[in-house]
Formats: sequence, C-alpha cells, structure tokens
Amino acid sequence: MDNATEESIMDIIGKLKKIDYINPEDIPNIDLYMDQVTTFMDEHLAACKRLDDDKILTKTMINNYTKNDFLPPPVKKKYSKEHMYLLIFIYYFKNILSISDIQRILNPITDKYFGTDKESSVGMTDIYSEVFSLESEETKNLLKDLARKYSISQKTFLDCEDLSEKDREFLQTFAFICELSFDVYIKKTLIEKIIDSLPQEDKKESKKDAKKEAKKTKK
Repeated sequence: MDNATEESIMDIIGKLKKIDYINPEDIPNIDLYMDQVTTFMDEHLAACKRLDDDKILTKTMINNYTKNDFLPPPVKKKYSKEHMYLLIFIYYFKNILSISDIQRILNPITDKYFGTDKESSVGMTDIYSEVFSLESEETKNLLKDLARKYSISQKTFLDCEDLSEKDREFLQTFAFICELSFDVYIKKTLIEKIIDSLPQEDKKESKKDAKKEAKKTKK
C-alpha cells in the first residue's frame, strides 16, 4: 500500500475516533423549525460527511420521511426533541437499509413511545440514551478490528515476485477493501434477516396499547 493511501486510511481512523453521537443534552429543549433542524444536524454530524459540501439531511428528505410514515408530522411546522432522536436514527439507518426496512424498525418505536416521555417510564429519550450509550465501547472494538484487517491486508501478495511495487500496493489496498466489504455484507444481511423475522404489528392496536400503558403509569 503506497504512503498516500496509508496516510488516508490513518486519517480516516483518526476521524473515526472523533465521531461521537449527539448527546440528548445537546438537543434543544425547544421545538425547531425545519431550517433549524437541518442546520443542527449539519453542525453536530459534520464528522460523518464524506465531502465537505455533503448534506446530512435535507428538507426534501425529512418531508419524505414524514410522507412514508416513519417520522410523525411536525406540530405547527416545528419539530420536537423526539423528532430529533428519530432523525438521528434515520440518518444512520439510511446508509445501509432500505426505506421499507427503516419503516419496519421505527414504526413500533413511534407508535409506542413517541410523545410518551412525560407519561411513561420508557420514552424516546430513554431509548435514545440507552442505545447510544453502547457507542463508546463499540467504537473501540471497531478501531481494533480495522487495525487487524489492515495488518492482514499488508501481508497479501508478498510472494508474487513479478509484481511491481505499485501493483502490489494496489492489490493490498483492494484486499483491505474486500475485507471491509465482506464484513459490511455479513452484518447487513444479518440485520435484514432480523428485520424480516420481526412480527408485523397492527398500528392502531399498538397505539391503543401505548396509551393504556401511559395512563397506568400516570396513575
């Protein structure tokens, strides 16, 4: 692998160390208009961008999420803290899952827990905080695995004496990409299989159950 490619990979790994989830405390407690939502996401998820001019979320994307029924509509054109939690989940999901799969995952969440933060023992804030509390340890494991895969790729094609140094470096880079791609493929396939096995819920019944549970907790 040539020096430029190696430096690029090391730079990426360095950026991964800086990637952090958005703390619930960082999300404003006041409802936000669409422009404020997109600005907030761009600022707080900037480390996730591939190119500097990439947009994390656009108005069109957010409107489509509402139309597809996995983001509840805004109230008087304003988005709550709970909307923000869902948008963050959607941002991570949309890079690897189809719209229908995201809908399948998030519909039970929005039906049962959206709008229940003040009424139930489990609300969107609890779900978001619990899930992303796993992030720190998982990032450490991911970085270790990346270093291991990179080390393995550097040991490939060493016995091919007729290869030029440039060709060997390219093939080593190719081997590294293949390792990472296979890892992504396996995990994506597993996620899809898990989603396919999820029970189909009746949305109306789900909402009724959520309201009943909220009333019990309130009493």
